Amino acid sequence: MLLFLDVDGPLIPFGAADRPYPVYEVAAVPPEAAAGHPLLSRIDPGLGPRLAALGCELVWATTWMDDANDVVSPWLGLPPLPVVEWPDEDEPPALLHWKTRPLVAWAADRPFVWLDDEITEADRAWVAAHHRSPALLHRVERSYGITDADFTTVTEWLRTNSRSA
Repeated sequence: MLLFLDVDGPLIPFGAADRPYPVYEVAAVPPEAAAGHPLLSRIDPGLGPRLAALGCELVWATTWMDDANDVVSPWLGLPPLPVVEWPDEDEPPALLHWKTRPLVAWAADRPFVWLDDEITEADRAWVAAHHRSPALLHRVERSYGITDADFTTVTEWLRTNSRSA
């Protein structure tokens, strides 16, 4: 089972007006690597073990590209992960997120979970019509990043769908 993971929004929360963001300090990332990423300290390093414990093949699905492996993976205590290379393509159909078609192609009919803060019903409908295996497109609230409730949703979906995969 694949788990496509975005960075900005799901891992680095932004936009919350009701509380300050927690700030974390992790020594696993060299200061020079972290220097270009001032919001990195918002990523809860405890998310790494929780994501790994899901038992999925984790895949970066982010505009961070290889920087995710250089900076975010060590911060989370994860090994380097595969990175979806975004193709140069024409404008996606109206309302469809630009990542949707490339992720379905990358999954190659394997079941997957996609955690992102920009997923819409149009993306869910397109995937349901064009992908033969189970897929959970889960929208993470960007103001808070991945929460316990998000992990519960993913865990329950994995439990239900791993039997049919």
